[in-house]
Amino acid sequence: MENEITKTDIAIIGAGPVGIELAIALERTGLDYLLIEAKQIGDAFTKWPPNTHFYSTPEHVALAGIPVHNLNQQPISGEQYLAYLRTLVEMYDLKLRLYEPVVDIQKTAVGFELRTEHLTGPKFYQSRRVVLASGGMAAPRLLNIPGEQLPHVTHYFPGPHPYFRTRVLVVGGRNSALETALRCWRAGARVSISYRRPDFNYDIVKPHLAMDVGDRLRKGEIEFHPSTIPVEITPSYVILAATLDGVTPDGRSFQHETDFVLLCTGFVADMSLFKMAGVTLCGTEQAPLFDPATMETDVPGLYVAGTAAGGTQSRFTQFISTSHDHVGKIIKALTGSAPDRLGTVAARNNAVTWEEVKAN
Repeated sequence: MENEITKTDIAIIGAGPVGIELAIALERTGLDYLLIEAKQIGDAFTKWPPNTHFYSTPEHVALAGIPVHNLNQQPISGEQYLAYLRTLVEMYDLKLRLYEPVVDIQKTAVGFELRTEHLTGPKFYQSRRVVLASGGMAAPRLLNIPGEQLPHVTHYFPGPHPYFRTRVLVVGGRNSALETALRCWRAGARVSISYRRPDFNYDIVKPHLAMDVGDRLRKGEIEFHPSTIPVEITPSYVILAATLDGVTPDGRSFQHETDFVLLCTGFVADMSLFKMAGVTLCGTEQAPLFDPATMETDVPGLYVAGTAAGGTQSRFTQFISTSHDHVGKIIKALTGSAPDRLGTVAARNNAVTWEEVKAN
C-alpha cells in the first residue's frame, strides 16, 4: 500500500551497542518498539582495522547482563564484538529495521512522524516516543586542506599491510594515531608522526601505547614532528607548518616526503536529526540538551542514549561503558522501574552507575 504507516510506541534510532541494549530492555518489559538502523548493526565497528581490540576490558562492553567471554580474557576485537551483537539480536529476536536511514523526523500532537529511505523506497512511521542512539562518529573530522581527498590519503586505517615497505605519515597524537603508527612500523613501514602539540597528552593516551611509542622515538625507529600541522598534501610530500598553540601556524613550514598519509584526526557526530526535531544543541560540541535524570531532551518524548549525548566530543566522557545508565534511566522514565540487567553480570558491576538509578 502506498505510503503505508507503521505505528509503534517507541522508535530507537541507531542499532549500536546502546541501541541494542535498550531494545533488549524494552523487549524484556514487553513494551512495543522498533529498532531502526541506517546501515547494519554495530556499523562503527565495521570501519575498525582488522584485529583491532578494545581498550576497555570485556565486562565494560558487555550488554544487558550477558557477559562477553573469549579464550584469553583480554580485550576483544571488533570482529568478536560484532559476533556478540549478532548473537544478542538473534537471542531476543529484536524488532529490527536495517538499511533504513531516518531522513525526516517531525513532532506531532501525539508523538513523532519518521520517514526513512529504504533501498526499495521511503517508509513511514508514527511513534509516541523516540530515542536517538545515533552515536558520535558519523564522519571523519576533516582538516579542509588542499590534497586531503587524494587517493593516498585516508581517515580510515585499513590495517597495516598496504603500507609494508612504504613511507607513512600519521597525523594525530591520541590513542588511534599511536596504535596506527605502531602497527604500521611493526608491519615494515617507515613511519613518521605529525602532532600539533609539543608532546602527547599522557592523561589521554593509554600507558602501554605511550611507553611503546616512547621507546620507538628514543631509538629513532619512528620519526616525530611535534608542534606541526599539515597545511597541504601533494602526491609526493606534505607541507607541515610549525604551530605556536597547536592550531595556528607560526609562519615556518617544511616539506615532508611520504608515500601515504593517515589522518587520525577524530570523528564528528551527525546531529541533524536532533536539530530537525527541535532539540537545543549546546556549545561547540553541539551536545543535546537533556535531563540527566531521564535522558529526555527539551523536546518532550524524545530521548538521547549513548555517545550521541556528548555530540562531537573533544574530551571523551561518553563511552559504551558509561552509557549503560542511559538505558536504565530511560526505562525507569518509561515504566517507573529500572531494569535489573544492564552491562555485565551482577557480580562485576559494583562500580556501574545504574545501581544508583535503581535506588532513586
